[in-house]
Amino acid sequence: MIVRDRGDFWQVILQTDHADLAAAFARAWADRDERHDSLVLATERHDDGWAVWERAPLVEPETGRPLNFLDVGVPSHLAFYRACIAEVSDQDPYAGLLVSMHGAGIYRQRYGTDLALSLTRADEVAEQVEEFVAEQEASHAGRLAATGYSDEERWADYHRLQLYDRLSLYFCMRDVENGEPWEIRDYRLAPIEPWRVTIDPYPFELSPARFSLLRRLVPKRVRTQGEFPAELFALAPEQVEITIEA
Repeated sequence: MIVRDRGDFWQVILQTDHADLAAAFARAWADRDERHDSLVLATERHDDGWAVWERAPLVEPETGRPLNFLDVGVPSHLAFYRACIAEVSDQDPYAGLLVSMHGAGIYRQRYGTDLALSLTRADEVAEQVEEFVAEQEASHAGRLAATGYSDEERWADYHRLQLYDRLSLYFCMRDVENGEPWEIRDYRLAPIEPWRVTIDPYPFELSPARFSLLRRLVPKRVRTQGEFPAELFALAPEQVEITIEA
């Protein structure tokens, strides 16, 4: 879950809903090649493993705050990411390679391109983290050879996946309603009004481009772990309409 403080409420966005937005960006992208369908699939499914954890999401006992995705227990994260990688690989081997790179890259700050990225409890199980990263990286050469694509191509697609992921996280984590700008790599986002932004340079096929995002607004109160999942999923998700223009 992606959790943001909104005063009297917690804004909660499920990882799978965040991934749907990222995939919508990928589908709308103007620059495409023969690998693009696999890249869209990888983007759509890169966080599928979270669907298991999010069936019974956790809260912080003292505050009742829903547990943010960066604070989840790392052994659980490693387990469901392994399952996600295996499942996507069965559907599309190249998409599986990209999801494997994404999973390993979480623990490598997106291979040096996102120095702020860190799971807060990763150091507690550093040996398990290193085993996971080594296991995934050791598989990449064989996975890539089976696809016939080049090392340069897989890194270009990995970085594009990270871009779609981070663009989606901007709308999930930043205060887009009150005009918070952001820069990611070579792209600059500037809000015009709530949920309407410009992006420069403009990357989508159509302008304006329109997208939607599901979120839930959870009233703040101290609640038990047993109460939270039922309360969360009893809330009807709100569909936020996003407009991006040149």
